[in-house]
Amino acid sequence: MAKFDPNLDLCFSALGDPTRRMILQRLARGEASVSELAEPHDMALPSFMEHLKKLEAAQLITSKKQGRTRICALSPDAFLPAKDWLTEQRAIWEGRLDRFDDYVTALAKERQK
Repeated sequence: MAKFDPNLDLCFSALGDPTRRMILQRLARGEASVSELAEPHDMALPSFMEHLKKLEAAQLITSKKQGRTRICALSPDAFLPAKDWLTEQRAIWEGRLDRFDDYVTALAKERQK
């Protein structure tokens, strides 16, 4: 079940930072080098690399070395654990809201009698 996936906490933690979300948005358009990803961010490269490490630890991105350049890419099915968990939560809450609606409707009918 997705809610017991140990990577789920890492995924949500990684998504909790705006810099990392911007990196993921850029990688959604295709692969990019570390220097290309770092360019729009006003921070030292070692600090930026920590963001990439967190994304890799969460299995949201992959990286490979091409010569002297490190290339990053969005992982296939990167958001699947989070999507599965959110889908499960949505189903739970929709069920609860449906039952609440039934209860309120039944109360309203009782009061009309």
